[in-house]
Amino acid sequence: MLRTANPALNSKTFEGLDYTGDRTNVMTIQGTVNKTAWLLCALLLTSSWTWNKFFETGTPASVGIWIMIGAIGGFIVALVTVFKKTWSPVTAPLYAALEGLFLGGISSIFELKFPGIVIQAVGLTFGTLFCLLMAYKSGLIKVTENFKLGVVAATGGIAVVYLVTMVLGFFGVQIPMIHGSGVIGIGFSLFVVVIASLNLVLDFDFIENGAQAGAPKYMEWYAAFGLIVTLVWLYIEILRLLSKLRGRN
Repeated sequence: MLRTANPALNSKTFEGLDYTGDRTNVMTIQGTVNKTAWLLCALLLTSSWTWNKFFETGTPASVGIWIMIGAIGGFIVALVTVFKKTWSPVTAPLYAALEGLFLGGISSIFELKFPGIVIQAVGLTFGTLFCLLMAYKSGLIKVTENFKLGVVAATGGIAVVYLVTMVLGFFGVQIPMIHGSGVIGIGFSLFVVVIASLNLVLDFDFIENGAQAGAPKYMEWYAAFGLIVTLVWLYIEILRLLSKLRGRN
């Protein structure tokens, strides 16, 4: 059973796909890696644009609209990609570009408040990616059914907490303990970072199984899209954790 907490890469992703045609033109791990690199380039390009735009003016208002476009547009395109996997060769790069607008703007605001925090967050994100990939390939981390169930359950719990926080926010109710820079807030962010990191392991396992199953070639774009979704989440959570730690100084 293919299970992952990533909504883009879940247990039903490979169901109902068209496996007819040239069976040699199928999804491969190397092809997915190449597609992921292209998506990262698209994300970096647009994030650099909003980053530079912010520091040219030094005001959040200069990138506010682009942050909104990136966040809302990225969410819509992500939903389209999940339901229309065959469109992923087009929608995956578009998602990466939109997320870049969002991340570039958010990162620049954090950087203004906490100089040096962005390079730390980027380094920790890719360092985590590399270490977990090595641990997965070496067999140090075994992706058992219990492991999958635990990560999926924890991810679902985090999603519920964030949803409740967002709904309460509409009524002016805040939950300062988990979002503050106190011990509980830092502990919560650390827990979320760990769970986001473990989602990478599930994504590795899912991509490997997809390649072994000989999924259609376009699924390389879709799998790369799913991996980017997790990396974006991990980066944002690391950025939040670092800002809480810096906020205590």
